[in-house]
Amino acid sequence: MPKNSIALIGFMCTGKSTVGRALAKTLGIEYRFVETDEIIEDLANKSIPDIFSEEGELKFREYEIEACKQVSTYNKVVISCGGGVVLNKINIDYLKRNSSIVLLETMPEIIYERAMKDGKETRPVINKENVREEINKKLQFREPFYKAAADVVINTSNKPIKLIVNEIISKTNLRDFIKKLD
Repeated sequence: MPKNSIALIGFMCTGKSTVGRALAKTLGIEYRFVETDEIIEDLANKSIPDIFSEEGELKFREYEIEACKQVSTYNKVVISCGGGVVLNKINIDYLKRNSSIVLLETMPEIIYERAMKDGKETRPVINKENVREEINKKLQFREPFYKAAADVVINTSNKPIKLIVNEIISKTNLRDFIKKLD
């Protein structure tokens, strides 16, 4: 089966949700946008912060595996994955079944600014004492996992969303889909 979906991976605040929605909209009615975090919340019947505080990160990661398994069966979707999805190879194996994996990267300073703007209640990493240090530490640890999983890498720092969407289309199998639409 050809890969006709896109899975967006990357650290928090790199633009996965924003870019994902814009990409799905650009691709038209044939494509829909999904977020693994929303699937996880549906599976757990609670918010991500509540899962972390009540059940812990390990249980969250179990939900994440199930979410990746679910999206691996979807057709023509743009998937926004949680920032830690790459920490388990099972997730990547599921995603690669039907998706090209696009890593969105952003400068740590921009991640920090966006995370602080989003607020503490939505980002578990924000509850740390030294947020900049925590971001840098997690980024450094996860970077090899992101790179290993990615089919395509796109830097989103200070770029308009439309340019990022066009880069994704031009660097993935979506350009073939777009040609068929013409």
